[in-house]
Amino acid sequence: MLPLSLLKTAVGHPMLVELKNGETYNGHLVNCDTWMNLHLREVICTSKDGDRFWRMAECYVRGNTVKYLRVPDEVIDKVQEDTLKRSDKRPVVGGRGRGRGRGGMDGRGRGGDGAE
Repeated sequence: MLPLSLLKTAVGHPMLVELKNGETYNGHLVNCDTWMNLHLREVICTSKDGDRFWRMAECYVRGNTVKYLRVPDEVIDKVQEDTLKRSDKRPVVGGRGRGRGRGGMDGRGRGGDGAE
């Protein structure tokens, strides 16, 4: 399971985000991008010490500040189902293999020893 596929499936679900500085954000995921930047709504922010709380309508969390994410089990199950469905739909085609590459047996490239 890839982290970005997990996040894309978690859109609309509640999640807990802990930052490297110790703050935590509980909210519903609105969107995420390829850098793991998160847009959350209906957020409750908790201080590092756990003694202060803030309620925010929405917030944006930069991906490189995230320490870990906690998502509901139903999201993880849904991702696993989606990956199984996707793997079933893929047609069986010849792989990319190693092939002959560039060059060949004519002395150029890596295809042969150059002697004819």
